[in-house]
Amino acid sequence: MSKVVLVLLCKRPALGIGKQRLAASLGMELAQQVADALLACALEDTCHWPGSVIIAPADQEDMEWAQALSVPTYFPGTIMPQVAGNLGQRLNALDRALRAQGMEQLVFIGSDAPGLTSVDYEATCAALQYHDVVLIPALDGGVVLMANRCAWPDLAALPWSSSRLGLSLMDICRNAGQSVMTIKQGRDVDELKDLIALTRLLRQDERPARRALLELVDKITSSTKIPYG
Repeated sequence: MSKVVLVLLCKRPALGIGKQRLAASLGMELAQQVADALLACALEDTCHWPGSVIIAPADQEDMEWAQALSVPTYFPGTIMPQVAGNLGQRLNALDRALRAQGMEQLVFIGSDAPGLTSVDYEATCAALQYHDVVLIPALDGGVVLMANRCAWPDLAALPWSSSRLGLSLMDICRNAGQSVMTIKQGRDVDELKDLIALTRLLRQDERPARRALLELVDKITSSTKIPYG
């Protein structure tokens, strides 16, 4: 697993930036608090990764912010900002840059899937030894994690942020002659209902950042009188 590189794509949480569907339900300030808590969960995973870690902030201007994340509190990671373009173009460019540096087995995650566990990562790394592409599909049709051991095909035209993304990604990889393996299903956080649906899973998770996220969700549901299970 140590030869597998974990790549975290992330945006710097800020008022009015990202998580707009959450902001529509909770307001910008609470949405930013959720974004901060979700990012902390992703950083928690990078901290425990047994191999190399790449942090890929969405904007070149966020280099200093991303470098501050790599203090010993989290991990000794490498910072590689994303280029301009849609998510597919950014992934392709990042993938090429990392492979040019000799990295071959890559696991890409975002900062909105706190349900990912060490078991998921271990299963992904194991499957990557036998398959070109390994995906954890999201329940909403997207993907929670995408890993590869050879270059991605052109991802620019994929229907990003749609319920067709997961199937479209599988199709384009298979059409490029790559073998694809999927592992279980996960859930990412785009809307309030996604956050609430995670609470049962979070209650079984003892990792500190997940406990902090659960505490925030409890606070939100309590103050807004939103029922959840």
